Amino acid sequence: MIDKATETLLDALKRAMLAPGEQRLFKSGKLDGLFPGKAGLNATAAAQAIRDNLLEVVRTETKGKTTIEWVRLTPKGVELVHQHESPTRAMGELQDALKMTLEGVPVWMTGIRQELQALGQRLTDEVQNVCHRLEVLSQRVTEALGKADNQVAPLPNDLMAAVPWGVAALEYLDKRRAGGAANDCPLPDLFRAVREQRPELTVKEFHDGLRKLHDRGALRLLPYTGAHEALPEPEYALPEGNDMYYSVAR
Repeated sequence: MIDKATETLLDALKRAMLAPGEQRLFKSGKLDGLFPGKAGLNATAAAQAIRDNLLEVVRTETKGKTTIEWVRLTPKGVELVHQHESPTRAMGELQDALKMTLEGVPVWMTGIRQELQALGQRLTDEVQNVCHRLEVLSQRVTEALGKADNQVAPLPNDLMAAVPWGVAALEYLDKRRAGGAANDCPLPDLFRAVREQRPELTVKEFHDGLRKLHDRGALRLLPYTGAHEALPEPEYALPEGNDMYYSVAR
């Protein structure tokens, strides 16, 4: 279980993940924002997001006495959502709940028998059936946890040597997808995430590595689709022939 402030924070981070790019920190009238208001839990969660570098302020606008903050999701924000929303964590919590249920059934069954002795045998049979189903489900969850922990296959040795940051990029894409984000990830967001682990990485090296990963089928480069909109952060776009790649998918 998580507290209300953390729940509010996670809801805002997931909204930021579903619409990559800069967004308003707070909702204003009919204009959407990550947090629905500036008071109470919303204010507390927003302050924590900025303080802990889960959201990054990219610019501010001043209209009269009102200051509007525009923010962008950071790799740390993606990591926090993944920790709370990943299939491995969810299945782990389910397994804990199943274990608690199995351990609590005998006490619950005794109390029911004392109050409703007329249903004794029927109730015992039903509880035994429930316990059996829970044990079977618990075993399936254990098997699924083992598969989930090993779902990211490593890259071939030669490709890892050619693109040493390739595994970090794929892991980031998997965390975004597990957290509920769209399958495609803008190249600026992926570059910033990889730079968290490889601060020496240049944009040119990033582009060269993306081509190699794309050619070997580790990921897919996707062209820019906003034909009538200005290309944001164009320095990260990857020109290739007649195409202009701007996002990537597993």
